[in-house]
Amino acid sequence: MSPRTAPPRFGPLQLALAAAGTAAATLDLFMDGWVAAQYARRGHPGWAALSLAVLAAASAAAQACSWLWLRSDPPALRPAVPVLLLAALHLLQLGFFFRCLYALKVGWRVCWAKAEEEDERRHMAFISHDISMLRLFETFLENTPQLTLLLYIILRTNKAELSQGLGMGTAFLCVSWSLLDYHQSLRSFLQDKYELSLGSSIIYFLWNLFLICPRILALALFALLWPYGVAVHFSLVWLALFLWVSLQGTDFMESPGPEQLYRAMVAVILYFSWFNVARGRTLHRSIIYHGFMLVDSTLLGLAWLWGRAPEEEEHSYLIPVVSAALPCYLLGLGLRVTYYKWLHPNVQVQQEGRYDEVDASGGGDGVEFRSFLEPDLVNRRMQWLAQTHFSLSQPAQQHFLNGAAAVESAV
Repeated sequence: MSPRTAPPRFGPLQLALAAAGTAAATLDLFMDGWVAAQYARRGHPGWAALSLAVLAAASAAAQACSWLWLRSDPPALRPAVPVLLLAALHLLQLGFFFRCLYALKVGWRVCWAKAEEEDERRHMAFISHDISMLRLFETFLENTPQLTLLLYIILRTNKAELSQGLGMGTAFLCVSWSLLDYHQSLRSFLQDKYELSLGSSIIYFLWNLFLICPRILALALFALLWPYGVAVHFSLVWLALFLWVSLQGTDFMESPGPEQLYRAMVAVILYFSWFNVARGRTLHRSIIYHGFMLVDSTLLGLAWLWGRAPEEEEHSYLIPVVSAALPCYLLGLGLRVTYYKWLHPNVQVQQEGRYDEVDASGGGDGVEFRSFLEPDLVNRRMQWLAQTHFSLSQPAQQHFLNGAAAVESAV
């Protein structure tokens, strides 16, 4: 019989980080509204409308996912709140904040009132995984487009206020941080020895930052000359990415309709950053994706260089910035290779020279996952994503999916 593995520890530090995340999400919402109001007050209603439209679309998509997940969750894990009230909260775009407050309530109970009860810790892990995923969706559907718009406006007006500079820096860090938080959430399904260390966290954080920055810059520069061309570019690239995701056969949501919503949101994420959605080896898919992004962003930058007036001195300072974008992107790729070559869990297993019995027969990587006696308390959505991210072999994937049932039968 496989041993029962305890869920990830949730203590006062984790509770404080959850509270800080909730406060940051609230502040971000108010800041977006304030920035849109400033656009309108200064005589730019188009910018204000675009900013609010991006915010509304991102919020609606995240609320839809939150509602669909709540409806499909085991009854024991749903908040003790009437269904009509939950529906009203999601219609009012407050579903995510309700989840955050509910997580703080459960987290407080885990830390202080019932810290020894393992089921409560599993419940908290279940909630935290969903919040991490929703935060990632919200970041890439709202923060990255807003960041592109903000950079475009700064370049268009050729004037940057201190608040705008701080806002851009904070936005870049928030995007990378949401990716790091999501990756840490995936790692929580692994055995404790594969937890994300400080060194690997820094590398993971930096390579995402160095890959996203040039992408944002290329889009803002392209918009500087052809503002409506960005909408055409986004539509065509998003459609290609959506088809690419669909061909990979994702199986994240409970039914085909919501699965299309998930694929659409993943396509938006892929427009700005890598996001693995399929099982098995990711090397070839990653090469195709990063090659495409590198060519696409380079063409956007070259289009700006070609389209700008030769005598224009207003944006002459951007020439060295654009020149540094390619080395920045290549540095990000180098850090990504470093992470997957020396810091990925699969590499740690190979260095230890040990493989799972199931993986040995299938040629897998042998990454060890937590075993759960209570399959209903495992977040299947994040569990599926952990499978895809850590590139298990097919036999190991089946072992991973059926592990809880096998342990339960053995008992």
